[in-house]
Amino acid sequence: MPITRRLATVLLLPVLLTGLAPPAHAQPYQRVLNGGFDQGKTSWWSSANTPARVEAGRLCADIPAGTTNPWDAMIGQNDIPVEAGQPYTLRFTASGKAAIRVSLRLIPPPGTSTLNQQVTLTETPRTFEFTGLSTVASRHAQVSFQAGGATAPYVLCLDDISLTGGVIPPGGGWHYGSAVRVNQHGYPAGGRKQASIVDSATQPKPWQVRDAAGAVVASGQTRVHGQDAASRDHVHLADFSALRTLGTGYTLAVGGQVSLPFDLLARPYENLRRDALHYFFHNRSGIPIEAAHVGAAHARPAGHLDIAPNRGDTAVPCLPGTCDYTLDVRGGWYDAGDHGKYVVNGALAAWQLLDLYERSRARGDATGLRDGLLRIPEQRNGVPDVLDEARWQLEFLLRTQVPAGKPLAGMAHHKIHDLAWTGHPMLPHLDPQPRYLHPPSTAATLNLAAAAARCARIWTTWDQAFAQRCRNAADTAWRAARAHPDRFAPKESVGGGPYEDNQVADEFSWAAAELHATTGDPGYLRHIGSTLTPAGFSWRDTAALTDLTIVRHPLRFPLDRVAAARQRLRSVADGFVRAQGAQGYPNTGEYVWGSTSSTANNAVIIATAFDLTGEARYRDAVLASLDYLLGRNALNQSFVTGYGERDSRNQHHRHWANQLDPTLPNPPPGSLAGGPNPSLEDPAAQQNLPGCAPAKCYLDDIGSYSTNEVAINWNSALAWVTAFADTR
Repeated sequence: MPITRRLATVLLLPVLLTGLAPPAHAQPYQRVLNGGFDQGKTSWWSSANTPARVEAGRLCADIPAGTTNPWDAMIGQNDIPVEAGQPYTLRFTASGKAAIRVSLRLIPPPGTSTLNQQVTLTETPRTFEFTGLSTVASRHAQVSFQAGGATAPYVLCLDDISLTGGVIPPGGGWHYGSAVRVNQHGYPAGGRKQASIVDSATQPKPWQVRDAAGAVVASGQTRVHGQDAASRDHVHLADFSALRTLGTGYTLAVGGQVSLPFDLLARPYENLRRDALHYFFHNRSGIPIEAAHVGAAHARPAGHLDIAPNRGDTAVPCLPGTCDYTLDVRGGWYDAGDHGKYVVNGALAAWQLLDLYERSRARGDATGLRDGLLRIPEQRNGVPDVLDEARWQLEFLLRTQVPAGKPLAGMAHHKIHDLAWTGHPMLPHLDPQPRYLHPPSTAATLNLAAAAARCARIWTTWDQAFAQRCRNAADTAWRAARAHPDRFAPKESVGGGPYEDNQVADEFSWAAAELHATTGDPGYLRHIGSTLTPAGFSWRDTAALTDLTIVRHPLRFPLDRVAAARQRLRSVADGFVRAQGAQGYPNTGEYVWGSTSSTANNAVIIATAFDLTGEARYRDAVLASLDYLLGRNALNQSFVTGYGERDSRNQHHRHWANQLDPTLPNPPPGSLAGGPNPSLEDPAAQQNLPGCAPAKCYLDDIGSYSTNEVAINWNSALAWVTAFADTR
């Protein structure tokens, strides 16, 4: 068999096995996932023209005729870690009617190959084994079986795929830098300032804060916290709140360990609150994102406006067989790392921006009310920029309602996205996929009703006509949801996330609270039942938003309901504060998909308790939550792009994809990464994080969508919390 070398020198030892035992390996660490297909096709993909399925325990694909290159029809697995200078052995069983090429190569440029070998298949399954030497280290190698160029169609079947090699065990080899963990961005000079230190000592240890010149400006003794369950670290705490001198480049030293630098500032969150909010303009659909507003690196053409290759969002049909009309659903925000737009998630994000505005107005926060705060086209139009940004999403939400005279009139379509997942990377204007409206759901309709009711209340001041549109949409959506209380979105996730929700009592309660706050109609009060619990809130669990609406507008609700909502809110906030104090790192959130948003949403509840009481412990807990997000955590990682020495910058996103294509940018400053998620729900996490402690199950890697995606409802929470912190 000929040896092929592409872009790098490789060592190939081809062996056709004929019943012989495989060669022994000193450390045969398995590097592919699901190589026996016991979990169906999980972790494996195939080209669009090469449909694959699992039959009798084998992955079988229909190979088309008439293609030109081997890579025109492929089966593969991505995000495989390889180490420089280590041999890797690929073993598999295959059957077919033609020659194929097998490859182990890197995905990012320059695409260095470790293995690249042609084999001839027969209809009788045969087992092959090849070994190649990796010349580079990467988490982005790809195993592929390339079957393009066939002269006649046939079925290719694969089984028992194994890739072994390397000396670092799966999940091993991680180093988190300094054992002294601080808020890498900075602390308010007048606020509480703490750090967490990983140290096995059972007695306190001396600490020193040094200024940028190395002079000691504060000192003390650590407090031994002990074992931290979520991280499996033994932790000490250092409190240097007495240091109040403004400055940059401070470090905290404990023994031989020195923290990353941090600042003490009067307003450390002044810029972050703007960047967190500016995130939404970056993710607008249907408008050019021009360099004048975002800089040259992040500028891009408008996406999904019917300009080839886009199919566009101005006349989107329903999934076949579900309706007979099209809707203009242009605009809005791309939800996360893909090109989908989802009503349940989008309504919550818009609602949080509206709540941010109403809080700013109530608390006299002039920055939050500024027209000119953000670099957006609507700047200087006489309307606060936060409302301009929220309106971009609200206009999209209003367009998702089923037209009058059609079945399910007034309900909201659950989502709109591509027929299949787009390639990665992929700028929105280059997306070639057809897009479809997915059937209406009760949850989406109630989310729309809640956001539109709040829109109607707020825009009365700024645009009466738009306020009336929102009022009409909210009323129509409420009636439609009452008429169809059990239209649930299916759990399907091809081309977009499912966002399924089969429990909608909380959405009914939230929408009723917002409609009552806007209209004063007491009839809505009987539908308010679901309220805040220690679970907090998310896009699926919106009961807490009922109480947040009530305490935001106490004069619009009966006194007994206001008193009860305030009591519940304080009780839950107290629980979050206690939980934070019981940990070695100051996190109040759950370690789940989007765990950083759980931290930020819980901080919203704690901050609201501060607004109600003025008690400093609530303010301190919010600031400690930001410390966690900005580096005082088990990973020594700032989850916010552009803030901190070790900041997340390879989030899962279609066009902020510098890790895959150096011509594309990293995320803009202020983008919040999803955070630790021990469920390991993507191949990159499964490959690199098995056995991780829950607080360390995170990978700053574009392939790790379950730990490192971005999302609009995560950044809306960050924008809210940083605005609060900037006014304290």
